[in-house]
Amino acid sequence: MWRRRSTTEQRTRVLIIVENLLVPLDRRVWQEACVLRDAGHEVTVICPRMRGYTQAEEILDGIQIYRHWISDEARGIRGFFEYSTALWGEMRCALKAWRRGRFDVIHLCNPPDLLFLIALPFKLLGDVKVIYDVHDLWPEMFEAKFGKRGLLYWAVRLAERCTLALADAVMATNQSVLATVKQRGNKSADEVFIARTAPNTLDTNAPVDVGLKKGKRFLVGHIGVMGNADGAHYLIEAAQHIIHTRGRSDVQFLLIGSGPEHAELVRLRDSLGLANSIDMPGRVLNEFLFTALQTMDLGVACDPINDYNDYNDHCTMNKTLEYMAFSKAQVMFGTREGRFSAGDAALYVMENSAALLGDAILELLDDEPRRQQMGVLGHERLTTELSWSRSIEALRKAYARAGGWVR
Repeated sequence: MWRRRSTTEQRTRVLIIVENLLVPLDRRVWQEACVLRDAGHEVTVICPRMRGYTQAEEILDGIQIYRHWISDEARGIRGFFEYSTALWGEMRCALKAWRRGRFDVIHLCNPPDLLFLIALPFKLLGDVKVIYDVHDLWPEMFEAKFGKRGLLYWAVRLAERCTLALADAVMATNQSVLATVKQRGNKSADEVFIARTAPNTLDTNAPVDVGLKKGKRFLVGHIGVMGNADGAHYLIEAAQHIIHTRGRSDVQFLLIGSGPEHAELVRLRDSLGLANSIDMPGRVLNEFLFTALQTMDLGVACDPINDYNDYNDHCTMNKTLEYMAFSKAQVMFGTREGRFSAGDAALYVMENSAALLGDAILELLDDEPRRQQMGVLGHERLTTELSWSRSIEALRKAYARAGGWVR
């Protein structure tokens, strides 16, 4: 059991750095920060200013947050300009946090794996411990986005190696990631811990809004980032197959989320004549998201099976767990960690085919008892084997390994 530190004990001061999303929108990072706060630690988070959160500094629920400017998310190699602007902002915020009270632990949340550049001087000069929180395997993500290996790919591999060498403890999101970082970083079993990304703050009692179905019988939903490695175009093409090829007019689609490919995906939808059948509102408030999850009849995770590397095989997708939290059956391409996470709660398509994805969607829509049973199984799995309480224990062990926890 963890215990809260008494007021007479010195509090561990934790600095969390995350670049690819802000808090509190990054659910994993925010949940970790809240757990650390509740255990008596003093928590500061550095993240970008984006998506409507423009305050440079604020204290939210007892957690100090510093936000820095970051360039717009770029596609292709130009994305490295985003990393350089982020590093500059992160270092400035880290120095500000150090002057205000220093810190004992730096908790690095990738991607990218360049954050070791921020932690290195503090570790060398200030006896600071480093925890590396691996959300994604950045080299595999890089290759999945650009489809090739080159000089920049090997630079990314070097950055990952440097971060692993700097880390006193490593947290991985699943078994696949754990096995990879153990091998690449030559880490022992007592240095690496699995802390799965499990939702614990979703409003599963949100109301149903039948208006989202636009008068149709079924609502098929997709939530998540819309980037070139996320496969949302497969669902749009599957909708064309369902509506135009299979002749079904009783299905409405709702694709929630933003990202660098959102505008292009909207153009694809419109070019296929599907504007009235697919709603794509972009980023939404939690209230809308929870209502949508409550209303949808089926969720879809169309992150493709990668042909040239196994990036998506290593990923535990948030959308998969969120569908399970709301007891929704789902259809997905059969990635390794996707199959592990969803278990019997999903119907798997084992090749990247929009037509087969569309056929699988109709198969479940037309079998309500099967959908209901899959939803029940998914919810049970999420609240037992994949529960957030297990991740809390892994977080505690990682901090204890780094010497940053009172036991």
